Amino acid sequence: MPYDTNKLKQWQISELAEVNMPTPEEWRDKLNLQKDELIPYGRISKLDFLKIMNRLNNKPDGKYIEVTAITPTPLGEGKSTTSLGLMEGLGKRKQNVGGCLRQPSGAPTFGIKGSAAGGGNALLIPMTEFSMGLTGDINDIMNAHNLAMVALTSRMQHERNYNDEQLARLSHMRRLDVDPNRVEMKWVIDFNAQALRNIVIGLGGRMNGYTMESGYSVAVSSELMAILSIVNDLADLRKRIGEITVAYDKRGQPITTSDLEVAGAMAAFMRNTINPTLCSTAEYQPCMVHAGPFANIAVGQSSIIADRMGLKMFDYHVTESGFAADIGFEKFWNIKCRYSGLKPNVSVLTTSIRALKMHGGGPKVVAGIELSEEYTKENIPLIEKGCENMLHHIRTIRTAGINPVVCINRFHTDTNAEVALVKREAEKAGARCAESTHFANGGDGALELADAVMDSCKDNNNFKFLYPVEMKLRDRVEKIARVVYGADGVSWSSEAAAKAKTFEANAKYDDYATMMVKTQLSLSHDPTLKGVPKGWTLPIRDILEYSGAKFLCPMAGDITLMPGTPSDPNFRKVDIDIKTGKVTGLHDVT
Repeated sequence: MPYDTNKLKQWQISELAEVNMPTPEEWRDKLNLQKDELIPYGRISKLDFLKIMNRLNNKPDGKYIEVTAITPTPLGEGKSTTSLGLMEGLGKRKQNVGGCLRQPSGAPTFGIKGSAAGGGNALLIPMTEFSMGLTGDINDIMNAHNLAMVALTSRMQHERNYNDEQLARLSHMRRLDVDPNRVEMKWVIDFNAQALRNIVIGLGGRMNGYTMESGYSVAVSSELMAILSIVNDLADLRKRIGEITVAYDKRGQPITTSDLEVAGAMAAFMRNTINPTLCSTAEYQPCMVHAGPFANIAVGQSSIIADRMGLKMFDYHVTESGFAADIGFEKFWNIKCRYSGLKPNVSVLTTSIRALKMHGGGPKVVAGIELSEEYTKENIPLIEKGCENMLHHIRTIRTAGINPVVCINRFHTDTNAEVALVKREAEKAGARCAESTHFANGGDGALELADAVMDSCKDNNNFKFLYPVEMKLRDRVEKIARVVYGADGVSWSSEAAAKAKTFEANAKYDDYATMMVKTQLSLSHDPTLKGVPKGWTLPIRDILEYSGAKFLCPMAGDITLMPGTPSDPNFRKVDIDIKTGKVTGLHDVT
């Protein structure tokens, strides 16, 4: 029976649902796992990827369901909630269903967005563990990443302090001759720490390191997190770690983690991250948690490993893409599916009346500030105009050869007339459309959505990539900009154009993924442009290279890899019950 979302807070719903959450032993029986395939970590467990895949390798795959969204407001439109609600709805239909979500970063959890655990009765449990580190994957990534920086900075110090003969005698090292002005990596920490974006290290004399400018990024933006999301096995992980470029020498040659002889130790830190963590919906459908890369500068998906395993374990496997379809679905479509060899059966386009009103010209939506009444009272004209954004994303998904299911994530303020209008517009565009009240009603509220998804999975889609792998970088960017974003074309800064020519001329980069970098708040590069902007050109100012992940990242606009702490951060609400030791206040909404 669903919990009363009008009376109970998020953490209270989680606490009540956790009472009957399956134990590791019960999960083992429920999922038909062998004894050594599940690794308990208290109330939760890791799944041994290699053992499970070896046993199930020849089993046919289940249905592959991707969840994306229209261009969101800064509040988000409920992709995680929809993913969990869909799992619960399919569970109510007696289907063998599971899924995978990304692991939340401490930055949004204690910042302003919350823990990304879904919401209401479409919730991932145990929420406290999910929100505060789980089995330690982010911590392992953080340690491995920072160990690379320790290796680099100590090497720079020793090379400065000793001549070649002394260096070789003391440490058997060859001189790398690092250029201090071309250090590509920064340190990482998993909080919003804007004070650490730009720092100076090595102060205090020759024995205290190499003095230079440095800084911090948020942990989930680490290339190691991006690598974890795309690898197929442990060997692939180890190889890519060794190919990460940490800096360049004074001749312009890359210096990798292998050059620093630290790649093996980094892999040792990350050895356990290869196994997804098993969690649960509030209605006890299994949901894995694995990887958590930024959708801005990385693929923004849960891992290929978890999807491969879920398709063997479940008849329906649900996976979520970060941000809207122009970012998350585009990268799922052209990168994740290309890397994995998997093809989706259906894509669910999460839509909210609130976001459609914003795209129709509604007042600015700001996180932490009460919504204007346009968003809480019926306003048909705003929705009529705002539907252009939804229709654009429907066309994008159909370009991939998939007929999407539009999910109207219905809020209690939405009216029947508003929902009916969105349904008509979606269906006129050739998509199935379902409203869902999973937040308030759990799986019972997602039955219409579950039925639409099951029907869509029976369709024969014609999945195809947007561009062939042989297409050159600038041509790929042009195609993405015009077809997915709706731009008139692309302009390149002189620096970006020069880099693009270099990358295109070197066969080494032929198999690198094109990982676009732009705002999630608009189809364009300008977050203030809502709806479907017309008459604009996408400006590319730079291209980042990630040699371990094998990403080339064309950058449109300014992207910071270290978010800032808001004036009213979530950590103000979090505490413990001193009698029970339980955490209170996480994602504290009613």
